[in-house]
Amino acid sequence: MGHALSRPLPESSQTSAPEAPVNRLLAALSEAEQQGLRPDLEPVLLRYGQVIQEPGLDLKYLYFPVSAVVSLLCPTENGAATQIAVVGNEGVVGVALFMGGGSMPGRAFVQCAGQAWRIKAVPLLAEFHRGGALTQLLLRSTQALITQMAQTAVCNRRHGLEQQLCRWLLLSLDRLSGNEMVITHETIAGLLGVRREGVSEATGHLRELGLIEGSRGHITVLDRLGLEARACECYRVLRRECERLLPPL
Repeated sequence: MGHALSRPLPESSQTSAPEAPVNRLLAALSEAEQQGLRPDLEPVLLRYGQVIQEPGLDLKYLYFPVSAVVSLLCPTENGAATQIAVVGNEGVVGVALFMGGGSMPGRAFVQCAGQAWRIKAVPLLAEFHRGGALTQLLLRSTQALITQMAQTAVCNRRHGLEQQLCRWLLLSLDRLSGNEMVITHETIAGLLGVRREGVSEATGHLRELGLIEGSRGHITVLDRLGLEARACECYRVLRRECERLLPPL
């Protein structure tokens, strides 16, 4: 599993400009600010399994997901990797660019294929240092990301696998336009840092309760409210912070 998450696929292919849904940070900018960024924003299609950020390498781009969902992973020397956060159309991937570090020890893995906007480092940094609306949005997005990482660490340590799975499903669902995701139990197990058999048992129980249904490589959420009721408080904390810090769609 660690190998599957660490193997990079070819660079993102260019695509037509994303339509709905939009990235919440870019949508919150004024028309004039959007026009100023537009020449530097490139629409790309991110494919499932693609690695868009490698540990220790200088970042060349910042990504604004639109319909794609990206997992931020913390890898270990034996090739395993555990998810520490998930980013979708509410945020950005590549915060080290404007935080001054230039690189990160983690890996960014495309969990759900879809569209994104990307911008090169030089124009992004110029806009960030200008101190306008985008600067504030990026900083608030980073605070939301740090909160997610901290709450995920607590959840992984203190809560049971089924609660972790519910939290993970809900966070992923919040970043998708529908209620279905294409992902295997093996990949989920790798992201959560648990055994695949445990994920299969937990998903089986949620299926028996009528909360989800699934076939090989697919999971569909049938009862979101029921899933929220079985999740631990970690999901509610993260959702409140996301709503507090980030602009609505």
